[in-house]
Amino acid sequence: MDLPVRDVSASGYRSLRDITYPMSRLDVFVGANGVGKSNLYRALELIQAAAANRLGERLAAEGLDRALWAGPRQGRTPTRLALAVTLSDPGRREAAYRYEVEVGFPPPTAGAFAQEPQVKLEALTYHSGGKRLRMMERRNNAVMARGTDGRPAEIDMDLLSSETLLGRLEDPARYPELDLVRRTVLGWRFYHDVRTDAASPLRRPCVAVASPTLDSDGANLAAVFATLAHIRGDTTDLDAAIDHAFPGARLDLPPPVREASFGLRLPEFPQRVFEPAELSDGTLRFLALAGALLAYRLPPFIALNEPEASLHPDLMAPLAAMIATAAKRSQVWLVTHAEGLAQALAAHGAVRTVSKVEGATTIAGLTRLGVFRDEDD
Repeated sequence: MDLPVRDVSASGYRSLRDITYPMSRLDVFVGANGVGKSNLYRALELIQAAAANRLGERLAAEGLDRALWAGPRQGRTPTRLALAVTLSDPGRREAAYRYEVEVGFPPPTAGAFAQEPQVKLEALTYHSGGKRLRMMERRNNAVMARGTDGRPAEIDMDLLSSETLLGRLEDPARYPELDLVRRTVLGWRFYHDVRTDAASPLRRPCVAVASPTLDSDGANLAAVFATLAHIRGDTTDLDAAIDHAFPGARLDLPPPVREASFGLRLPEFPQRVFEPAELSDGTLRFLALAGALLAYRLPPFIALNEPEASLHPDLMAPLAAMIATAAKRSQVWLVTHAEGLAQALAAHGAVRTVSKVEGATTIAGLTRLGVFRDEDD
């Protein structure tokens, strides 16, 4: 069972001073360069990093001093960044799980490197009918978790200050709710590092193994296509998307043996199969997006950061059609500079304008409570 994202919060992270965003099936973010659209995207990646026990590593790679909000602070509040996500419980309409984590610098006396990110607070809370039940809580090194018996208990474990409890406490039998949240967040996919250069894995065959979902780097694209064609036996949506983007073209998908491969037949050369190594960057990128959005099994949450890069304007309508189709099976979060793409998706989801006010990222109409003002106000 996957848990849909209800909202995501971030404070003290880069230009995200304090923001809570309520999610829908399809959320599209537009705005000028430098307003913080990518910071919203990165905040989601950091939540996944917490589930993978790599949050400290990711923030250390960014440089915690550079990742923290650089603007003014209130009083003597500690220098921290906070991330949170609320996941709906599909089995109970008003119920939800909320995961929160706060990170800051270690004190001078701590057994940690001077600039090493340290988890100060971490919690998983179950909300239902106005009641809140702490399923897990960690304050510095003190850890409590509620097992299947329903009783909270302190846990003695070797937990470094840079590690997350969400990523470390792996005991599905004893802590099923924690495991459910972790698996759901780890199932998210972020598609922004899909390379199309000459050495890109997209341009080479891959191991022939059934692949229902495209990897974040797109390396299993050929296997994703082969799974649709030779295991599911249905490439209707994929064929329609290819024809919409490149009229008259069609994919060539030979039955895999040890490796899976694909090619493209173009209408002007119907007897010739163009292999991935011969395709333009834009054509290959569109095919990778088709693999991400039309795969046999979509992840519960898909994030796309400027998918229009290297695509011709004529491909915006076919891309929008694929995104709208994917949003029927998954939640989609899209950051784009392409006004045409955003306009094409306006009928299918929420298009939000992102800007900066006094250095802080803001979303038009969004209040600090995480709700949008009525358009009539």
